[in-house]
Amino acid sequence: MRAFRILFLLLPSSFFLLGCGSGAPKARFLSIATGGTGGIYYPYGGGVAKVLNDHLPNVRATAEVTGASADNLRFVRDGRADLAFTMGDVLADAVRGRGDFDGQALPIATLATLYTNFAHLVTLQSTGITRVEDLRGRVVSLGSPGSGTAISGERVLRASGLNPDRDVTRHGLGVGESAAALKDGKVDAFFWMGGVPTPALQDLAHSQGITMRLVPTASVLASLRASHGDVYLEGQVPGGVYRGVPDAVPVLAVMNLLVVNASMDEQLAYGITRVLHEHQAELAAIHPEARNLQLQSAAKNSPAPFHPGALRYYREKGVIK
Repeated sequence: MRAFRILFLLLPSSFFLLGCGSGAPKARFLSIATGGTGGIYYPYGGGVAKVLNDHLPNVRATAEVTGASADNLRFVRDGRADLAFTMGDVLADAVRGRGDFDGQALPIATLATLYTNFAHLVTLQSTGITRVEDLRGRVVSLGSPGSGTAISGERVLRASGLNPDRDVTRHGLGVGESAAALKDGKVDAFFWMGGVPTPALQDLAHSQGITMRLVPTASVLASLRASHGDVYLEGQVPGGVYRGVPDAVPVLAVMNLLVVNASMDEQLAYGITRVLHEHQAELAAIHPEARNLQLQSAAKNSPAPFHPGALRYYREKGVIK
């Protein structure tokens, strides 16, 4: 079954016939590039696929596991995915051809700003790590290669006076693997940029015999905004979201967005945007972060231009002129 789904990831933006008869309706197969199974992009992407399949005629959408933001944008550029989840700081680099995108601006357009990601720097109380600077000499997972977490994690370290290649022993694990490695004592801490609650962190926090700690990261906000612009925000992980973390933790934050190739058909982009908003309650029943998909905020705060199809929908709803 997995091989069948990957086939569609490699063959997007094509039309296939449903059924064998010459009069069968055509269906558009859409691949949705998400992230790892322990994060939020993948279940949220599964919700997006479900509402599109249920409410957008002749569309068959599938959520795909990926390395997340940076990889997702390359998949969209290369025609290997039709929709993608991404973090705003990575998207800003992509549309300007900066950072990991080698001087080549990507043709990406936004459908909606979705929700806020919070910089979780996760450790255990037993490690004694209470500040980013305490990571010097430690074993740290910065996130999966090709993910926004890895990019943000490096930036947080550098802004705190640490060299990610010299001052820590770095690993590149996804959030689920990072949580398991921390629990087993194989890493001292890990970075994760995600919404709250993140399932892998909830599982970690409820593990017997450990107490999870979140390390504040908001202190680097001014430095990162000076270097990378206002895509970075100050946020808080609310107290009580994770067992063992009773108080709010001030952290770096960045928006998440749903994007497509700028060449996507305008009517299709309009239809996707319309369905997501009209059936937002169904999305929220699948993952609580979808409660943050609201018309007023969805049409704002994107470092990439909004797709003309999305703009048409937002104009019809009166949220932009």
